[in-house]
Amino acid sequence: MVRKNTLSGSEQRKPAKSKLKTKAPAEPKLFKNSLPIDAYAIREDEYDTSTWQLPHHTTSKAVDFALLDHATLLLSRWGDQGVRCHADPELIILAARHLADHYRAAGRQIPVALCVLI
Repeated sequence: MVRKNTLSGSEQRKPAKSKLKTKAPAEPKLFKNSLPIDAYAIREDEYDTSTWQLPHHTTSKAVDFALLDHATLLLSRWGDQGVRCHADPELIILAARHLADHYRAAGRQIPVALCVLI
């Protein structure tokens, strides 16, 4: 006995789906001083590491509070021994908000230098 195929032509010829999932190639991770790009609060140009400022994470992505305090100092109007962070005002405000988020997440008081900016 011959079985009649009841599927239409388009349903009969569907290619089998591959069970292998292909991943898009990962973007190359950019580093400066052994820290990834994500460790910096200001990155004016992601491919120009000289524009990356205010590192505040360790190589293991944890927040380093000594670096966080120093980054806050560089954003303040007083700076660190007169040296301040130079960037567009918009980037400075975004960096201040980002650093303040780290203080909040750790349950620490946000420094006045950041409160003035945010």
